Amino acid sequence: MKYWISLVNTTEVDQFIPLARKAEELGYEGITVPDHLAYPAKIETPYPYTEDGEVWWPNTNPWTDPWITLTAMGVATSKLRMATNIYLAALRDPFTVSRAISAAAIYTDNRVACGVSAGWLREEFDLLGIDFSSRGRRLDEMLACVRGLNTGNEVSHHGEFYRYDDVVMSPAPTRAIPVWVGGMSRAAIRRAAENDGWLGVPLKNDEMKGVIDSIFEKRREMGKYEEPFDVLISAMELYTPEFIESLDPAGTYHASVLPWTPSPWGRAFWVEEGEDHTELETKVRSMERFKAMMTQFGLWEDA
Repeated sequence: MKYWISLVNTTEVDQFIPLARKAEELGYEGITVPDHLAYPAKIETPYPYTEDGEVWWPNTNPWTDPWITLTAMGVATSKLRMATNIYLAALRDPFTVSRAISAAAIYTDNRVACGVSAGWLREEFDLLGIDFSSRGRRLDEMLACVRGLNTGNEVSHHGEFYRYDDVVMSPAPTRAIPVWVGGMSRAAIRRAAENDGWLGVPLKNDEMKGVIDSIFEKRREMGKYEEPFDVLISAMELYTPEFIESLDPAGTYHASVLPWTPSPWGRAFWVEEGEDHTELETKVRSMERFKAMMTQFGLWEDA
């Protein structure tokens, strides 16, 4: 198991680059950033991953452009991997998405993965004049478009949402960029199985295993079971050796961790009483403590 630092709900954006450097130094595998494009001040859509449907961040939470942010952290490191968790690609057009992702891949020597989901916030789609009900189909088509554009070849596309002829996007990444899909709806599980990985939502270990098993069952049906597939889990309880050993052997497993971030799913166990989790030094100590505990349990593998 390798571990990724999640910067979700981390508001101190000036600390992102030193945190990336420290994560690499400590042997973490990667770092992820979230995304919203236009954040509405008033929200009625229930958040799907809390019991009361309430979001767990303030309206003033910063949402830096994910691909610029990942590129900045990538240039400041040499082997740390980076991913969006998640990128709302369906709020953009294929050319914007293709150019942003390919530039990040080029400047970071192919260390990025594109984590996407259909999105949950109807008001954000309304702000941009994009139909919320068709967002899943729009995302599926978007991914097909971007895969074609990022080959660097001349491509045309005629679909439900996007239509273009004889387009070349340059420069193109030198490798295909992995697409990881978040969510646990039936459509999200199908979309993940079709692509290169799954971004787990916060779940207890038994529930997490059930979703993972259903994804690999889909991949068997699609004839893709033997192909590489990444799983970035986000559990609501501590991992155990038994849980990790129970996971389908066809996957490559990573874990997303928030060592300093309080959340609806539990306190930040690696921040001690009296410490201020907004300070860089506290974040660094929490990363060190997390690594020490996983090492003690025999669950740490350096990147």
